[in-house]
Parts: sequence; C-alpha cells; structure tokens
Amino acid sequence: MSALRAGVALAIAMFTVVPLRASRIDRPAAGVALAVVPLVGVALGGLLGAAAAGLVILGAPALLGGLVAVGVGALATRGLHLDGLADLADGLGSHGDPARTLAVMRDPGTGAFAVVWLVVVIGVQAAALGALAERGLLVAAVGGALALGLGRAAFAWVARRGVPAASPDGLGALVAGTQPAWVAPLWAVVLAAGAFPVLGWRAPVAAVLAAVVVVLVAAHARRRLGGVSGDVFGACAELAATAALIVLATA
Repeated sequence: MSALRAGVALAIAMFTVVPLRASRIDRPAAGVALAVVPLVGVALGGLLGAAAAGLVILGAPALLGGLVAVGVGALATRGLHLDGLADLADGLGSHGDPARTLAVMRDPGTGAFAVVWLVVVIGVQAAALGALAERGLLVAAVGGALALGLGRAAFAWVARRGVPAASPDGLGALVAGTQPAWVAPLWAVVLAAGAFPVLGWRAPVAAVLAAVVVVLVAAHARRRLGGVSGDVFGACAELAATAALIVLATA
C-alpha cells in the first residue's frame, strides 16, 4: 500500500473511533497522516456543529446542545486530545526539569491543574458551539468544521522539521520532524478561505488566533520538555479549536 493511502487510513484509525485498520504504522505513513488529518477534523467538526444546531432546532437550550456536541466529539476521538491537554497541564504545572515533567505527564492520575483546564476548555467549547447553533445549521456546521480543522492543523506545526521528540518512544518520536514548516500555515489559509463565505471575517481572525495559541503553547512545551510528545499534539489541538470557537461565537 502506498504511503498516501496508508497515511489516510492511519489518520482515521488513530484519531477517531472509526474501526478502520491501519496497514502501516511507520514514519512515512505517520507523516502523511498528520498532513491530512485536518480533513478528519473538518468532517467531525461539521457533524458536531450540525448536531448542536439540530438539538437547538428541536427546542433544547443552546448550552445543552453544545455540551452534547462536545461529549460526542470526545467519544468520537476516545478523548485522545483531551487526555493530552490534561497530561500537559499537569506536567507544566509541576515546575520540574524535563525528566520530572515527562514523568508527571505519564502518570495516569489527574491533578487539580488538569481538571481546571479540562473544565474551562470543555465549558468554553460547549458554550461557543451552543452560540453557533443558535445562528442556524449552516453556521454551526461550518463553524465546527473550521474550529476542529484548525485544531488538527496544529499537529503539522508541532511536528515540523527541526523540532525533536521529547522521548524516544510514543507518538512524538514517530512523527516529530516529519512536516515542512509551511503545511500548518497553508491549512490555516485554506480552512479560513473555505469558511469565509459563511462566517465572514471571523474565519481568518479565528485562524490567526488559533495559530498564535499553537505557536506559544508548542514553544513553551518544547522549552520545558526538550522536545514534543503526543500530549503536546493533543493539547495544541484542543486549545487551538477553543480559541477559534471563542472568535466564531462572538457576536
């Protein structure tokens, strides 16, 4: 199987609960997976936005529709990115050296810092999706697609060439350094342009804010960890999507 086909299959199998078997799990396939995974985010985000809008149309409160959509999104991704956000929050909150920080991140327990970040991120995402849902099915679907697409585009920035892995195993070691630096900005431009006819100038503003958040978080994580890990990917995805949703939900 070609690296392209294997990479597309890997992007779906690794980052969703779709029961698709990945025939190859190596650096070439993983590199393709990270390059195309924003499309997975677009599809999932569109479905979640539509679900929230559908619940609002049926009479549900907007916040309830947003919460259900966020919950479905967590189920559809096995909570993978939220887990990364929690682990990175705990690790960065430990104020230890790289070895100590990585050890805290690998600990299966969840600290108070992680809980606070999860509550805030999930709450903001739910409220924002609910606000978009009140504006209609099309706006909610396109807004959700843009936000989650931008979140997955963060992977390419975190895995850009020249950035080492924080440890010799795990997702970070598999994909670190596989992406040219232009991939993530290109996705941001493409996604914002695609959403512009529906969302107007909020689309490029959301893309810019999401990019700023990713650059800052990834740089801070790299300084603290000595490189990147799978948890950094998940955290950047969630924070980028949240930043975009804040802009899109602002009236």
